[in-house]
Amino acid sequence: IIVIISNPMDTMTYLTKSIAGLDKHRIIGMGGTLDSARFKCYLAKAMDVSINDISGTVIGGHGDTTMIPLIKHATWNSIPVTQFLDEAQQQTIINDTMVGGATLTKLLGTSAWYAPGAAGAALVESIVRDEKKLFTCCVSLDGEYGQSDICLGVPVVIGKNGWEQIVEMDLSADEQAAFNKSADAVRSMNDVLKTL
Repeated sequence: IIVIISNPMDTMTYLTKSIAGLDKHRIIGMGGTLDSARFKCYLAKAMDVSINDISGTVIGGHGDTTMIPLIKHATWNSIPVTQFLDEAQQQTIINDTMVGGATLTKLLGTSAWYAPGAAGAALVESIVRDEKKLFTCCVSLDGEYGQSDICLGVPVVIGKNGWEQIVEMDLSADEQAAFNKSADAVRSMNDVLKTL
């Protein structure tokens, strides 16, 4: 099982899937796990609550303009966070999540610090222990979320076989449109592979 952490993560995952000769379930991009952790952190800070009580998911590409923080699906112990945050706060959280990596790079000179290591370790632990945990990971899509021949971040069950199941969320029309736009941007990056 190969866990891809290097950027551009979606394209590196697609490249690995194309050349590794492994079953697609054994190729996993870590980006969505990291992006979702940042999203939960910003939600917890804005609400002044424990991050352990926050659930939140970021889907799509692992990039400042391609990730989609699903704020309408985020909860605080099963209660929608939108009950506690006004529209301006929600938009700030979304924006801060999307530029989280760039913000760290500005402060530290790199975004590859503790969080990517922790996200990678969490994935490996779920594989080794066959925990069947739900993570957002970049995986090969074959019709799920309306996309094929691409690797993008979606919720997946992680266990001893790699990613074992894609969980399809009920996206709104706007969320699906954003996912499709994210896929188009990632495909543009993937096209660079054809020039190598």
